[in-house]
Amino acid sequence: MKNIVLFSSTILITTSGLILGKIENSLALTFNWSYSAPGIEASGTLITNDISDDNGFYLITDITGKRNDEIIIGLSPSGTSIPGNEPFELDNLISLNEEQLTSSGLGFFTSEGNFINLFFADFLEPAGYFEIFSAPPFIPGFENFGPEDSELPVIFKATLVSVPEPSTIIGLGVLASFGIGTGFKRKLAKPKKK
Repeated sequence: MKNIVLFSSTILITTSGLILGKIENSLALTFNWSYSAPGIEASGTLITNDISDDNGFYLITDITGKRNDEIIIGLSPSGTSIPGNEPFELDNLISLNEEQLTSSGLGFFTSEGNFINLFFADFLEPAGYFEIFSAPPFIPGFENFGPEDSELPVIFKATLVSVPEPSTIIGLGVLASFGIGTGFKRKLAKPKKK
């Protein structure tokens, strides 16, 4: 019986090591965000990596939410421009600092086929957040705004939300299982009464 408990514990520890070894020790950060202007209401969630760059900015890896009645479908890739706002490339960075976005900003697209570039215009006086809205038909170049396109100042805010790390939850489960196995081993190891 002692060998079965020892064998079971060995299997549990080995399996746990394999599972935990495949999970990265990084924690994706989650931000709730919103911005508004007359006629514009947008809000949702941003997911970032957990390591900031030297300036305190985190790379945004996913976005969800709505802009007015349009569902946000996805994040525009970093290093690209939204259609109609070439050659300005996005960096998709966010910070916990007072200036939460960069002058390159983040980009996303909606269920209606529209593209948005949200950025912090630190080059203006006074500096502030702006939304570039680009709708079909897309004419290349930022100077070719159509009547459906706009560049408007907005009020932007993002707040960090705490999210538990997946490997921590799994690790606690493994430790609990190991504790149960140890208790079972102790119960089996009790001497029998004669």
